[in-house]
Amino acid sequence: MKISHIVRSVVAAAGAAAMALSLAACGNATNDAGASASNGASTTSTALKKVTFMLAWVPDTNHIGVYVAKNKGYFKDAGLDVDIVAVGQAGAEHAVSTGQADFALSNLTNAASYSLKGAGIIQTLQVQQKPSAVWCALASNTSIKSPKDFDGKTFATFGSNESDAVIRRMIQFDGGKGEFDKVTVGTNTFQTLTSGQADFGGFYATWEGVQAEMYGPALNCFTEPDYGVPGNADGIGIITSEKMIKEDPDTVRAFTQAAQKGYEYAYSNPDEAAQILVDDAGDSTLKIDFVKRSMQVITEGQYWGDPAKIKDGSFVLGTNDVDGVQQYLDFIAEGDAFTDANDNVVKQAPKVADVSTNEFLAK
Repeated sequence: MKISHIVRSVVAAAGAAAMALSLAACGNATNDAGASASNGASTTSTALKKVTFMLAWVPDTNHIGVYVAKNKGYFKDAGLDVDIVAVGQAGAEHAVSTGQADFALSNLTNAASYSLKGAGIIQTLQVQQKPSAVWCALASNTSIKSPKDFDGKTFATFGSNESDAVIRRMIQFDGGKGEFDKVTVGTNTFQTLTSGQADFGGFYATWEGVQAEMYGPALNCFTEPDYGVPGNADGIGIITSEKMIKEDPDTVRAFTQAAQKGYEYAYSNPDEAAQILVDDAGDSTLKIDFVKRSMQVITEGQYWGDPAKIKDGSFVLGTNDVDGVQQYLDFIAEGDAFTDANDNVVKQAPKVADVSTNEFLAK
């Protein structure tokens, strides 16, 4: 699983299929030095460091702070020339681990999972502070009124032990047995449900949930924390490599803080940020009303943190939720969700503190 459970797998698979674009080359870029024609004195323009940021799936509001940072010149002010590139077929985590990308959007569950395979990934900024995963049936399916009704039904899955553990816990917490059938889906869970191949599946409240609200089909959804799943499954944020941190910490700090500023601006100016994403992402499927509504759901739900606490300085936007994500990792480890490089099950959950750092954030 490249995304921390089925919700992320749905979108990641769609992004990989839809955007098979080549990676931009990583490296350094410098501006030509200029010379004064009047007095012969040379004036060297500021050299911008060229770095690559890879999407995790299709451009969406999880990525919006990076687009805002580029549009507003925050990266340039930090001495960076940032290329935003489509997700590679092997995934953003693989690209960062192998040096094909300097930074990417991912999440702490992925960083922890990949650490067991020797990937050396570190998350330097976590934008999402609470789960947005929802598990839904079509509203027209009146046989499902709560998670216990998933018992005996068919789950649209990507085959993850992680998502199985989540669904089982929700069913059992609601009084069911936790027994269900599964069907592996392609890239569209909506289509799998509407075709009758499955009865329920996973979505993001801040993205597919908005799609269902605005365009249909209507969904009946249930959230993980309401049904016994502990911690934060959706620690979405920005990753880089241990190698990058060791060899070029100044660039890591510059990128992290500029992106942090971009997310802060987007959180305070959601409509303007939505327009920037639509204008700059180069994705003709993005509609401004839809992206604005997604940002509205994010801000109203305080998914990126309490704005009042951000304003008074008691919470720093971008802080990694070590305790919340660790609770979730410990839970899914009980469901044999983690494997090592040889595909052997790892019973002990990775430590979030080993794959995250807040040291590069602006305080």
